[in-house]
Amino acid sequence: MSANNNTLLFLKSSSMGEGEPDLGEKLIGSFLDMLIETGNIPARVVCVNTGIFLTTEGSAMTDTLRKLVDAGSEILSCGTCLDYYDRRDKLVVGEPTNMKVIVESLIEYKKVLTP
Repeated sequence: MSANNNTLLFLKSSSMGEGEPDLGEKLIGSFLDMLIETGNIPARVVCVNTGIFLTTEGSAMTDTLRKLVDAGSEILSCGTCLDYYDRRDKLVVGEPTNMKVIVESLIEYKKVLTP
């Protein structure tokens, strides 16, 4: 299993869909697990807004995200978002980034997944 250099995963929330937060958290976990199972690993994962809660302390998704890293994905969390939620020192998977890199990533990658 290796990363697909054409694919970016853009996570703008710590859950998937609208509605009940508990259901949304289960759905994002299932989505990430199935993404790994398909073997179509994104080259880069960008987390913004509450998506940064997936990469910081207390997240149930850190092991899943580490599997993506082990398969070749680069995990980036919005630095402004980390600061806004006072989570920069709690980042446990990936690296902080900035809006310039986020915009360049959205333009550069041929396929952008947003669950």
